[in-house]
Amino acid sequence: MSKQIRPKLMFTFLLLLFVDFAFAQKRYDLTVKEAVELAFKNVTDIKNAQLDYEIQNAQNKEITGQALPQLTGNGSINRYLKLPQVLFPASEEGIYKVLKENGLVPQTTKAPPPTFTSFSFVQPWNTSIGANLSQLLFQPDVFVGLKARKTALGLSQANLELVKERVKDSAYRRYYAILIAQKQSDFLKGGIERLEKLYHDDSIMFINGFAERLDLDKVQVQLTNLQTSQSVLDNSIKLAYAALKYSIGLSQNDTVILKEGLTNEDIKRNALDDNLKYEDRKEIQAIAYSRRLQELDVQRYKLGYLPTLSAVAGYTISGMGQQFITNSSFIWFKSALIGLNLNSPIFDGFQRKYKVQQAQLNLQKVDNAVDNLKQVIDLQYTVSKESLKNSLLNLDAQQRNVQLAENVYNTTKKKFEAGIGSSFEVLQADNDWQTAQSNYFTGLYNAIVAKISFQSSLGKLD
Repeated sequence: MSKQIRPKLMFTFLLLLFVDFAFAQKRYDLTVKEAVELAFKNVTDIKNAQLDYEIQNAQNKEITGQALPQLTGNGSINRYLKLPQVLFPASEEGIYKVLKENGLVPQTTKAPPPTFTSFSFVQPWNTSIGANLSQLLFQPDVFVGLKARKTALGLSQANLELVKERVKDSAYRRYYAILIAQKQSDFLKGGIERLEKLYHDDSIMFINGFAERLDLDKVQVQLTNLQTSQSVLDNSIKLAYAALKYSIGLSQNDTVILKEGLTNEDIKRNALDDNLKYEDRKEIQAIAYSRRLQELDVQRYKLGYLPTLSAVAGYTISGMGQQFITNSSFIWFKSALIGLNLNSPIFDGFQRKYKVQQAQLNLQKVDNAVDNLKQVIDLQYTVSKESLKNSLLNLDAQQRNVQLAENVYNTTKKKFEAGIGSSFEVLQADNDWQTAQSNYFTGLYNAIVAKISFQSSLGKLD
């Protein structure tokens, strides 16, 4: 291969790799609701819950099939290598009996011992072809199963909604955590720029003999700390994006851009609107279906005392002969029947009685679970509401502190620029501002998490 061709092949190969990598990546510009919708399509747990729904739907159709006519076919062909034999007594005893009755031999005459002859009632070749049709007319457990189909499907749907709620909650928390971290990153960048300028100004003053080396070192220490915090935060944001991608079912090679912002007003909007209804909680909806299924289970065992009735019909063609069925001497017979089968339980050793008792006790357990779930919901509602109130109060306080710290910094900076203040005072004011801003972002995150928890407790996380 010539030296001129090799670079061309290498360029082509690299180009193909680049094109393949470019097409493998996707970009998603998402609002929080779009992120949730994407999660509903991609997350494995939701896919499996949807498959569970389809499985239940198929099981319902299977139960329906038990109430439909059942048609079975059967066929057999046999070749006896040795015919089965039966014994049949010979006729001597019968002859002596007739002679005695007609007085032709003395009554004391004994008949000779009986002799037997063996022969077969079957032919070497035997075949049978038939079909049986049955129709269930009444069977309690099947008909209770037919009644339970819609409830079982509703339970599968409720379980699917439960999984969606968990995925939605996770997506909301991760989405807003990234937004807050990005806002904090932007503020840190501004702080770094301020300290870099302060260091530059102090350097000039140091050169001119108006500042000490200690002043420069203090600024450098604070600047290094901020730069380190910026690096750590940037890495945390990358990890947060990775977690968000996982939570909504995206590849780590994909790019996600957050389209929404987050302000105090967004958090406060309709934050404490509360109208608690147990029926809005997906857990209550799911357990209600479970209770209905348990009621049907009790009914199923109670109806087990009733008889089972079914209609049957059958048609059979059988044949036998000395040779294979294709031979013209093969003899064929036809038979057909129709009828009813009735099975009625009489005594089962009280088994069914105790099955009913067990089902009723399980129903009581479901009722206890419902009561406990309502208490849990009440506790979640109370705790999340109070947490949200406290978080909103703290957020307002931290926002005011940020504004005050910013005002202090601006005033101190002006004094420094006018020559009536020191760089240390500016550095301290900047540090206080950074601390206030950090507390504000923590309060902002706590507030959005508290709002998500409160809306979840109401079953109204949109």
